[in-house]
Amino acid sequence: MPALIDLRRRIKSVRNTQQITQAMKTVSTAKFKKTQRLVLESRPWWHTYPEFAGRLARWLGPQAHPLLEQREEKRVHGVVLTSDKGLCGAFNSNLLAAAHKFFDDKALTADVRLTLIGKKAVSYFRRQPFPVERTVSEKVDKLTIPDLREMARGLMRRFVFYRTDAVYVAYNEFKSILAPRVMILKLLPVAPADGAGDALAWPPDWEPGAEALLKALLPLFVEHQFFHCYFESSAAEQAARMMAMDNATQNAEDLIGRLVLYLNKIRQASITKELLEIMTAVEALAK
Repeated sequence: MPALIDLRRRIKSVRNTQQITQAMKTVSTAKFKKTQRLVLESRPWWHTYPEFAGRLARWLGPQAHPLLEQREEKRVHGVVLTSDKGLCGAFNSNLLAAAHKFFDDKALTADVRLTLIGKKAVSYFRRQPFPVERTVSEKVDKLTIPDLREMARGLMRRFVFYRTDAVYVAYNEFKSILAPRVMILKLLPVAPADGAGDALAWPPDWEPGAEALLKALLPLFVEHQFFHCYFESSAAEQAARMMAMDNATQNAEDLIGRLVLYLNKIRQASITKELLEIMTAVEALAK
């Protein structure tokens, strides 16, 4: 049976941990609200742009722009987006397992190279056989729009100069607070839309011209799809950490309750034992 002082120390330790998890939950909640607002406000644009870009690709054909060229996937470049920190449940582990399986399957028929964003991705794929072209493992949550644009343009240059035949991005999409959804997006080449539908049957009259429009719109589309992946991942990370810290805080509260109950039982047993000893001594003296 543990001593009372040991139980009191453990209760104090759990309470200190509970204060930390509560503070981390508060910080994650504030960050989540900010990223959630950005994601929800931008989703109509992000989800409409692929349809528009697909129509352009369908109307003009793969020869109209280098980013539309469909090639056999002999060289594949993958981007894996994770967090720098843990304490966010299965946010990183589910994504890394799915990305590993996907790129393992691609490696059967193609040369796979990776760009890793997030300290968790870097530490995981360091032990894997895939060659790593670039890593970003510091202050991933502080990446700016110019930083993301530079990465997206680097991926486009790789594709245009035939250093890769396809680019895939593995990330967590913010589905709900309870659980993110693991997504693997084919970023390049830009896929044409399905040929069905009246909207595709009649090509438009181009103004100022198809070549000028594609030159401006397709790189912008790829950049914004990369932004989409990054900000969805950020929102999903903060939501996962918020829920993980909320569960940890509640578990600490439950553990404190059980420890206090156990402490009271031990104290009651000790008091009862002392009373029995006193009564036994009094009866012995009376005889």
